[in-house]
Amino acid sequence: MTTSLHALWEETSPDVNVRQRLYQALRQAIIRMVLAPGRALSEKEIADTFDVSRQPVREAFIRLSESGLLEVRPQRGTYVVRISEGAVMEARFVREAVEAAVARSAAENGLSGNVLGELDELIERQRRCAVPQDYSRFFQLDEAFHRALALGAGHTSAWRVTEEVKAQLDRVRYLSIPESTPIPKLVDQHQLIVDAIARQDPSAAEQAMCIHQREILHSLPELMRRFPAMFDASAPTRTPSKRETA
Repeated sequence: MTTSLHALWEETSPDVNVRQRLYQALRQAIIRMVLAPGRALSEKEIADTFDVSRQPVREAFIRLSESGLLEVRPQRGTYVVRISEGAVMEARFVREAVEAAVARSAAENGLSGNVLGELDELIERQRRCAVPQDYSRFFQLDEAFHRALALGAGHTSAWRVTEEVKAQLDRVRYLSIPESTPIPKLVDQHQLIVDAIARQDPSAAEQAMCIHQREILHSLPELMRRFPAMFDASAPTRTPSKRETA
């Protein structure tokens, strides 16, 4: 565990304070299953791993619990929350609404050549992840793609909303890339979004983004069957609407 956590720490920016870096590293550790659902954590263990005091660890735990990734049980300890199907579905619903609107806006108003070039470059780098099956790198580039699109279209606040709601969703997304959804399929979906934006076709851009965001509806049931210990079995199952699965 120590090596993986240290690697995630190195991915964080040295320009931010220890509290923020610790939060970012632990968040990515949970999303990428380095810290698996149901795992017990202790402030001392994490503090010793990163050679920091327990105060920033305590603050990071609080932020992660507010994001729905950790559960603090009085007198029992702190645990990585198992994945809630309901939370994933709700996050997906919000993300689709926001990002579909961003894609439509980008197509209506146009993107600069620099932004389109950046998106094309990210897609090309994503394609290069398929042959070595570099799932971790692809996940980072996928995140960069959606961020670049939102910021390039002038919707910084929309990206902040997306980041806020997608913590639970990200774990399933990360799990689905190697286990359920091939990288080339996701890259092709990104290409269709950019192509529609480049030709300034708002309806096609919106539809392409909706299809992309609904990919998880196909992979989630399979992942729940294959990895039952990672999911919260007590949560009620939500059935996707006909519109969502169309």
